[in-house]
Amino acid sequence: MLEGIKVVEYATYMAAPGAGSILSDWGADVVKIEPPGGDPIRLFFKTIGTDITDNPVFDFDNRGKKSIVVDTSKPEGQELVRKLVADADVFLTNVRPGGLERSGLDYDSLKELNPKLVYCSLTGYGLQGPDANRPGFDIASFWSRTGVARLTVPKGEDLFANRTAFGDHTTSMSAAAGICAALVEAGRTGKGRLVEASLFRAGLYALGSDFAIQLFFDRVASTKSRHEQNVPITNFFETRDGSWVCLVSRQGEVDWGPICRAIGREELIEDERFTSAKARRKHRAEVVDILDEGFAKYDKAEMAKRLDAESLAWAPVQTLAEVAKDPQAIAAGAIVQTPSAKGDGSTYASPASPVRFPGADDGPKGPSPALGQHTRDVLDQLGLTDDAIESLYTDGIVS
Repeated sequence: MLEGIKVVEYATYMAAPGAGSILSDWGADVVKIEPPGGDPIRLFFKTIGTDITDNPVFDFDNRGKKSIVVDTSKPEGQELVRKLVADADVFLTNVRPGGLERSGLDYDSLKELNPKLVYCSLTGYGLQGPDANRPGFDIASFWSRTGVARLTVPKGEDLFANRTAFGDHTTSMSAAAGICAALVEAGRTGKGRLVEASLFRAGLYALGSDFAIQLFFDRVASTKSRHEQNVPITNFFETRDGSWVCLVSRQGEVDWGPICRAIGREELIEDERFTSAKARRKHRAEVVDILDEGFAKYDKAEMAKRLDAESLAWAPVQTLAEVAKDPQAIAAGAIVQTPSAKGDGSTYASPASPVRFPGADDGPKGPSPALGQHTRDVLDQLGLTDDAIESLYTDGIVS
């Protein structure tokens, strides 16, 4: 899909490299500029004492890319970045705006060099406002400041952290979509565009339905425990063998009867305490107790058959270990084989990018690169002479 698109990625950690990984899976040629010492996520597992070659966290966000090491604290390094950008289609960065301006790698500077450039800035809080230069991480910018952390926790319970890079990868999807939209425009008009993505804005969009309610009514309902749900039949229930099921009711009154039949309590179908959404809300704790008792009579497999027989919407509440063996994950293309960084031709299972293009090669295009693996090749493609390249190595501008 994106074959022939050249992306220069000047980014570390996860959100922006995640967007670059999506573009790489979709066929773009992504050159990753790393600082001396490399992207810190290369050390994700070494910091806990492992010595494996493959790093599934780094590999997921960087498979199929080319790595070059450039010291952009020096003018010569900054000039190399400009040379790379001169014929690029996309520049993707998570460096804060102030640092980019000081090094002459901000949007206004680079668009003069390459008017068709799609320039994607991915930051914690956006490019304007008092916090434009504030460091951003997903647990802070996406999870905490947006209100997700508070709204997720039932009232009165302690806060907890989000899982690894959850907000980062939500923002990766946003950035990749924005880049693709701007590439369409650039192909039509010949002019590039600044694309501004942020963890903060992506978090607010992810929470958008609740945020819309807050903005309209100036209040929003708190997250409630199972027995306090306003719609108690949309809930979680435990089966006899200790498995949990998520049951989802549709709008209106169509599901109460099927649910009663599924748990073997047909006599409750016409019980006036439960025949309307308003009545069930009034008696919600009792509704949950009744369903708890009903689900507890059956093992997960039998409960699944009973729910399906009534055409109810439900899903198992799975561990990641169960997801890894879920045949639907395989059928949906959600798990792909990623080439190992060992270079021995082996592969291992890894998450796929978020969108499938049936019939197209939309999977990993290669392993994650070793640090600086492609520095010399990329410099050679820029037309630098051998002597000029050797001088850059000698002076510590590249490695």
